[in-house]
Amino acid sequence: MSDVDVAVIGAGPAGLSAALNLVRARRRTLLIDSNRPRNAATLASHGFLTRDGVPPLELRRLGREEFEQYSEATFHAASVDAIVPDGEAFALTGRGVRGAPALAVRARVVVVASGLSETLPAIPGLRAWYGTQLHSCVECDGYEKADAGLVLIGETDDLAERALTVSQWSRDLIVFTNGVGTVTDDEEAMLLALGVTVERRPIAEIEGESGSMTAVRLEDGTVIPRAGGFVRPLWRPSLTALDALDVQRDAEGLIVVDTGGRTSLGGLYAAGDATPPGPQQLIVAAGEGALVAAAVNVDLLRSDAGRG
Repeated sequence: MSDVDVAVIGAGPAGLSAALNLVRARRRTLLIDSNRPRNAATLASHGFLTRDGVPPLELRRLGREEFEQYSEATFHAASVDAIVPDGEAFALTGRGVRGAPALAVRARVVVVASGLSETLPAIPGLRAWYGTQLHSCVECDGYEKADAGLVLIGETDDLAERALTVSQWSRDLIVFTNGVGTVTDDEEAMLLALGVTVERRPIAEIEGESGSMTAVRLEDGTVIPRAGGFVRPLWRPSLTALDALDVQRDAEGLIVVDTGGRTSLGGLYAAGDATPPGPQQLIVAAGEGALVAAAVNVDLLRSDAGRG
């Protein structure tokens, strides 16, 4: 195994930001990514200063180029299978992707920035429009949906709160629970005061034609014209290698961290969507990556000073 100061898992905004700031602190930094981003279906990302509207994959490419220009930087295309404590460090192993060799590295510190995997409601036709007409991030894509006839589809108990946010851009909104999600009577009254309605009947299919979503068809045959909107997926951290480690998680399975991204396991840090509150704008994740990088660098300096 080769040795590095820091292994950063995940080359999204949080991981790229952490890795860039660490190599600028002259830390030998390995960036590991399996090239399976959650937002790969999205054509444009918004709200990232100087990059508003950039395709998410292009943002990743630009960030990786900036990282790799430093001599202390190394990139490895791999999927991490195991993270095992190894003395005062961690041993990481995994499978190479796209022709890359297997991963075998020892790192003093590991930063988990692998984001989340998501499960969409099992509704026929939904995935066909996901990333174009249907989105999961209201703050990221709300502006482009302004004043259109929208949906909010979900099977969770936080739909009213999300609908309230969507109403900032359009009040021509119907909340679809698909017969599963929960909207209380008080919440429904609040939404109705804004002109937002709730539809609890199960959905049969999301319909469309000529490359655009056109309607929601219910199981009883009712067809409700809609032009797009938002979906509430279920999320979970996408790095199964953490399952073997005794790391504190919250009720949603997200990795609990302090303000510096430190987890309950010494030497293991986390940043981005895998930490509370979960999915967030790209620029927020990038900011978290920078904060974690600063904490990692100071902690390593203190560790080295204690050995002196």
